[in-house]
Amino acid sequence: MSTNNSNKLNVPEAKAAMERFKMEAASEVGVNLKDGYNGDLTARQAGSIGGQMVKKMVEAYENSIK
Repeated sequence: MSTNNSNKLNVPEAKAAMERFKMEAASEVGVNLKDGYNGDLTARQAGSIGGQMVKKMVEAYENSIK
């Protein structure tokens, strides 16, 4: 059985940009993220950050095809 980490970015240089994006999304939904460990977030908080990131990506895509 091979171990596949689907969270790895295909472009390593994108890591900093994704961190900024995540921090921005967290700020927009009122969740305080800190650099490093954030394992103390509730599932609701983590989900709201992910949901906001997806929402922003969908909006960006929709704007790009106009």
